[in-house]
Amino acid sequence: MNQLLAMRAFVRVVDTGSFSRTADQLALPRSTVSKLITDLEKHLNIKLMQRTTRAVTPTSDGLEYYGHAMRWIAEMDSVESAVRGKKVKPSGHLRIDAPAIFANSLLIPELPEFHREYPEITVAVGISDRPLNIVEEGVDCVIRAGKLDDMAMVGRRVTGLQYVTCAAPAYLDRKGIPSSPDDLQLNHAAACYFFSTGKPELLIFERGAERFEIGKCVFSTNEGNGLKEMLLAGLGVGQHFRRIVQPYLDSGELVAVLEDWSRPAMPFHILYPPNRHQNARLKAFADWVVQKFGVDLPITE
Repeated sequence: MNQLLAMRAFVRVVDTGSFSRTADQLALPRSTVSKLITDLEKHLNIKLMQRTTRAVTPTSDGLEYYGHAMRWIAEMDSVESAVRGKKVKPSGHLRIDAPAIFANSLLIPELPEFHREYPEITVAVGISDRPLNIVEEGVDCVIRAGKLDDMAMVGRRVTGLQYVTCAAPAYLDRKGIPSSPDDLQLNHAAACYFFSTGKPELLIFERGAERFEIGKCVFSTNEGNGLKEMLLAGLGVGQHFRRIVQPYLDSGELVAVLEDWSRPAMPFHILYPPNRHQNARLKAFADWVVQKFGVDLPITE
């Protein structure tokens, strides 16, 4: 029995609650994963898992062993990374997930640089704004916008993107330039983002102690590139990340309005499970993302 592989399989089964998902993530047949767990139980002379037709869960002995195994695997990975790091660069496959606007406009255009630095790492980029279970879906890390709520994950702040309120010249020719957030709410069409729940994201305006929110949108989309296209199509006034729309502001395809009002920047974090922090290729990617797109700051949101 390959005891280290059996331990890794056991930890992954506990994490995912599934032999099939573990088999997919480890690129092994399901029967091999099942045999590894059975052999491990025989080796330890304890029952680690409760198996039913509908679920697989750890026993009380299994939970205790899980804690020890997870720490031991992390330590082994750390030692291996430290030794290998002196000789070779990280290698292997990395599966990440990022919002469409961040992936398409920022991350993917810069990936050639990452590949030049780490040619032995293959990268699969999932593009989605939806929440996902990192462990169950076999994802190494995710980049997410907004407040860091999942404290079960290790989170590093990547950057904070500033907003700009803008519209297409054709729209402003038809409707005029809004003179205030109140004028925008009363006399203009708002274009905005909406969440997976269907709830629209507020347009937020701050100036000193003043704060104004607009929640009624004539046009909305659940994807950042879609919002950019809505603004370019002249459907209304909206707020987008300045870093994304700056080329269109420079070309005159979009025009900034209400510039005496601002909106708090949107933080972006890279998140991954705590038991993966010693993964050499993940550490290399996380360090590169933070260096490339922002500053690694303490998370205080």
